[in-house]
Amino acid sequence: MKNLNPFFKNTTYFILFLLISGIVSCSKDDPATDETDPPVVVVPPMVTPAFAGPTYADNYSSIASWGTRSQWNLANVHDPTVEKSGEYYYMYQTDASYGNAHDGHGHFPYRRSKDLITWEFMGTAMAQAPAWVKDSLNNKRARMIPALPPITNPRYGYWAPFVKKVGSKYRMYYSIVVDEPITGTSFDTSWSERAFIGLAESDDLASNVWVDKGMVVCSEPDGLKPYSYTGTRNWENAYFKFNAIDPTFIITPEGEHYLIYGSWHSGIVALKLNPATGKPDQLKTLSDYGTRIASRHPTSRWQASEGPEIIYNPDTQYYYLFLAYDELSVAYNTRVARSRSITGPFLGINGANITNGADCWPMLTHPYGFNNHTGWVGFSHCSVFQNPDTKEWFYASQARLPENVPGINASNAVMMGHVRAIQWTEDGWPVVAAERYAGVPKTTITEASFIGTWEQITMNYQYKTIQKSVTITLTPDKKVSGAITGTWSYDSVNKTLTVNGIKCKVSDAWDWEASTRKVTLSYSGLTTEGRPVWGKKIN
Repeated sequence: MKNLNPFFKNTTYFILFLLISGIVSCSKDDPATDETDPPVVVVPPMVTPAFAGPTYADNYSSIASWGTRSQWNLANVHDPTVEKSGEYYYMYQTDASYGNAHDGHGHFPYRRSKDLITWEFMGTAMAQAPAWVKDSLNNKRARMIPALPPITNPRYGYWAPFVKKVGSKYRMYYSIVVDEPITGTSFDTSWSERAFIGLAESDDLASNVWVDKGMVVCSEPDGLKPYSYTGTRNWENAYFKFNAIDPTFIITPEGEHYLIYGSWHSGIVALKLNPATGKPDQLKTLSDYGTRIASRHPTSRWQASEGPEIIYNPDTQYYYLFLAYDELSVAYNTRVARSRSITGPFLGINGANITNGADCWPMLTHPYGFNNHTGWVGFSHCSVFQNPDTKEWFYASQARLPENVPGINASNAVMMGHVRAIQWTEDGWPVVAAERYAGVPKTTITEASFIGTWEQITMNYQYKTIQKSVTITLTPDKKVSGAITGTWSYDSVNKTLTVNGIKCKVSDAWDWEASTRKVTLSYSGLTTEGRPVWGKKIN
């Protein structure tokens, strides 16, 4: 048996030796026994070595500095994108860290992992903003009416890259925002300058050698709103038609290339690209900047959605558009819609048209908390990817500790990378695992596995409000008792646990919140309205 502890292995041999010796040494003079009775053999229970799962702390503030980056693992992650190259998964991200530890060390930090569990911080992918960003910015300012003076030393933000292998190359679509008012010196009276999405290419992610290919698209006004204003800043009066940040990319089954991007101003956009260049063929008219495929309001520029991620699942033959809703520090939550066409319409679980401005359901993540933990907030802006060998799907994003956690300075700035498995419901919707991925070995799960005490969270949407777990018990007679009452059943073929009519996908899991982390079971499902239901066994 693999990995059997030598002590138990040798003990078993010793016991067998004693038993054999005892049988051989028996004689007719020994106490009388029925010779037909078999000898009584007492075999000690098999002991399986404990699974050694992740033990690193969720509060990493003590190792958050640049000097201790070798210990970060998934600390200081924000807006990740994950792609496999060789034996490693590579994760790239927005310039963000607790205490701004990354400042002065380049842009678009990245790390790598062989198993999605242990991550090695590698450095940054870009030394400085390409010269074309400043040139493009000031060329556009010079052509405005009236013309605006150049910005000599623009301040930049480096946001939300996306990395994908295309043919023999790896493409990185990256966001650089100009952190300057369009006019004047205050954001209290002027909208911020435009954002740019650029493209860089590499032959091998291990090399970290990127060749910049210039601008792909930028924020563009439509002339309906002014860039300066008086009174309170109002997103309904946002200056740009589409906000050129948060790129994601897809190649359709037909071989067409699309960039999906956008944030807040007017919604999420699909932009068709030339496959050879990775760019649009032209940007002459407003329609060249893309077609809106998702919005949170049909007419207003107030959107409160961003961070799109697009995938195609060949098993269901749907495109899935994942969206980050609300502000990012606490309220962030993940929604998903799907479509048979890359340009929509994208529909929710209730059939509502997300392209035309309907609220998007289902919700996949939300601020939440199991017992014995502070809980997690700001939990969205995901990367969705597959293991190329097993075809298993995964969800990666940041999550933050809540505000004002005792003993942690600026606790809400502690942002930990979460990698979780995705499973698919029988009607083709993704559900995100209740516990983070830890590589727990798969076991044979039977009905008896579920009998015991569980924590369950039914996540209602509440702005900036953590959804807390309740304790329930699943009993052998298929009853649910405790904070929730009802019935349960298990479909072992499809690994689906039904709790009070809600079908949940089941998996072996790692209890990250336990005082001593341990192996457990978890489940994840959706209500008919598209609210996530998460559970984990605690006893």
